[in-house]
Amino acid sequence: QLVESGGGLVQAGGSLRLSCTASGRSIDNYNMGWFRQGPGKEREFVARIRWSSTKNYADSVKGRFTVSRDNAKNTAYLQMNNLTPEDTAVYVCAAGTSGDSSPHDYVYWGQGTQVTVSS
Repeated sequence: QLVESGGGLVQAGGSLRLSCTASGRSIDNYNMGWFRQGPGKEREFVARIRWSSTKNYADSVKGRFTVSRDNAKNTAYLQMNNLTPEDTAVYVCAAGTSGDSSPHDYVYWGQGTQVTVSS
């Protein structure tokens, strides 16, 4: 089970840190991905950190978002800085052994946390 936390309402230019905590299994050997789905939009890839800690980002968040993990806490993080209204979405974390940027690469999904950025 994956549980996200840390979402909320923030003004443009602000920051939030999302957490994704796993229970029932260790994330050590899993790639952890973050996706988001804005109002009326398709689910889109945001960032991914492999089990080896290699990181990838969508172009729209590069330089503003940072993905990380703490295997000892069985938790992945998404630090989001310089947020804009276009970042408003439900953010969902996922885990998979072959996870890259496609949702189909992931097996386990959280319920999501709402991030709203006001202008």
